[in-house]
Amino acid sequence: MKPTTTNLLENLNHLLLDDQSAISILANASAWLNENSTDVNWLGFYLFQNNHLYLGPFQGKPACNFIPLGQGVCGVAAFKKETVIVPDTSLFPGYIACDPLTKSELVIPIIVNNTLFGVLDIDSPKLKRFTKADVLFFEQACRIIAHHLAKLH
Repeated sequence: MKPTTTNLLENLNHLLLDDQSAISILANASAWLNENSTDVNWLGFYLFQNNHLYLGPFQGKPACNFIPLGQGVCGVAAFKKETVIVPDTSLFPGYIACDPLTKSELVIPIIVNNTLFGVLDIDSPKLKRFTKADVLFFEQACRIIAHHLAKLH
């Protein structure tokens, strides 16, 4: 039987309950989200510091080390503090291609205590991969992650 979205999110929350480190939270979250996703070739975090996003824990091929705020999909999502969904990366102005196989991308900001902490970046080799249901699921996952990060401060 396939787990429901609610069950998956409860499992993520339970996984992160005892984490005492931001790196541990993000590493386990990226591994767990990647394991529970299909048609994804990269999933991970970029962390906000000094007007740049710096590579954090991830699953996939090596990636760009840093992204300036406002540039690329991640930089735009961080700057606007809004989810950005890109059905076709070839049509996104200023797209930063870390992996040429990526055809669609979803980026969700992580807000901790009303402050931008970073973004969750999810790439797919499939055009138009991300649905409204995916957006809702990953946004809820980011809220869970943000909740656990907030407990550290």
